[in-house]
Amino acid sequence: MMHGRHLHILLVTIPAQGHINPTMQFAKRLIQMGVEVTFATGISAHRRMAKAAGGDTKGLNFAWFSDGYDDGFKMSTDNAKHFVSQIRSCGTECLKEIIHSSAEEGRPISLLVYTLLLPWVAEVARDCHIPSALLWIQPATVLDIYYYYFNGYNEAMSNCNDPSWSIKFPGLPLLHAKDLPSFLLPSSQETYSHALLLFKEQIEALDADAYPKVLVNSFDALEPDALKAIDKLKLIAIGPVIPSAFLDGKDPSDTSFGGDLFQKSRNYSDWLISKPKESVIYVSFGSMLELTKPQMEEIAIGLIKSNRPFLWVIRKKEDEKDEELSCMEELEQLGMIVPWCSQLEVLSNAALGCFVTHCGWNSTLESLVSGVPVVAFPKWTDQGTNAKLIEDVWRTGVRVKGNEEGFVDGDEISRCLDMVMGGEEYRRNAKKWRDLAREAMKEGGSSEKNLKTFVEEIGSEGLL
Repeated sequence: MMHGRHLHILLVTIPAQGHINPTMQFAKRLIQMGVEVTFATGISAHRRMAKAAGGDTKGLNFAWFSDGYDDGFKMSTDNAKHFVSQIRSCGTECLKEIIHSSAEEGRPISLLVYTLLLPWVAEVARDCHIPSALLWIQPATVLDIYYYYFNGYNEAMSNCNDPSWSIKFPGLPLLHAKDLPSFLLPSSQETYSHALLLFKEQIEALDADAYPKVLVNSFDALEPDALKAIDKLKLIAIGPVIPSAFLDGKDPSDTSFGGDLFQKSRNYSDWLISKPKESVIYVSFGSMLELTKPQMEEIAIGLIKSNRPFLWVIRKKEDEKDEELSCMEELEQLGMIVPWCSQLEVLSNAALGCFVTHCGWNSTLESLVSGVPVVAFPKWTDQGTNAKLIEDVWRTGVRVKGNEEGFVDGDEISRCLDMVMGGEEYRRNAKKWRDLAREAMKEGGSSEKNLKTFVEEIGSEGLL
């Protein structure tokens, strides 16, 4: 398959959990195919990842570099613009050094693969005369929306604050303002101008490439139109990149995403086993999102009104004293609150009936792979688009309705929980997508074939 050529792929990602997780799983897929992989990211990820690789990592090298935030970037206090600039300058130097030393050691880099928010990596690849590919860790639909926005549609989207506004892009469902990535909304463009600029640079980097290739953490059956919507881009679905034990079973030891092995609390597992099938509500808002105290109180009210057992992950805040919820006594009688859990373990438990999620793409794919219906509670970035797909395209759940500020009350949360927990159609659809996801990743499945073809093209030289 490799045509006798040693393949060495350099993977680059920012040191954030939601980026590291799928990139690590992608690295493992490549290693299984006989490819050598070097994984480069910021030092702050080192502590979390050193023991958390899981499964077979022979052939995986790590390259850590300082991005000026070696203790980790804190969304609430650190300057995002400064972080972007630091990771660019430090990362550029580090990647050039890896490329140079790998060539000297007789294991030259064949391809540079980078995740989103790192458009400068494509420049490094060009400077070093190495092909590059983007690993897109959001749905193809979101990439298409950004592409359209930066290729002639930005004017049409400037008045999207009008409640009656909608837009129909080629190959995509009808979208309203709440369905767009939040960085494109006029209300948040100033706050997140640095992020929008990175997405603009990303699209420009793809446009500048004669044969732009994008590896997408999705699968052909999930987004058939979105994957083909942009003629200029070759979108290659290679997902879902989920730990093998929960997907194809090829590597039963591969059960964790980065960070999981640092957590010892497993008492929720016994609690889940004691619950009836499909009876438990699981509530988690990912590794970055912090909800306000009033919003947490409303979620608590919604859970109490639903009167069903629940498992709720409330992360401990690093810088602040944790405030206890006012109805803690009632909550503890009904369900369980934990500071952490292994999400895929929980979602794959037979007791799970519903997932209340912020709709980050990793969590969205995990719900699909596990066949668990969803109450979609999106807050920012790609989450609104993911919620649109969940509710209107895949029909695996419902989206909460908030006020103008996005605040959702307990009655609305309870209403959505009742709809999903009592809705056979959502459960049926979730199981349909679970089967299709597993089909895509098995031997001879669409994603497995797509990745194999891609690797063969690198091996045969000159096709990238």
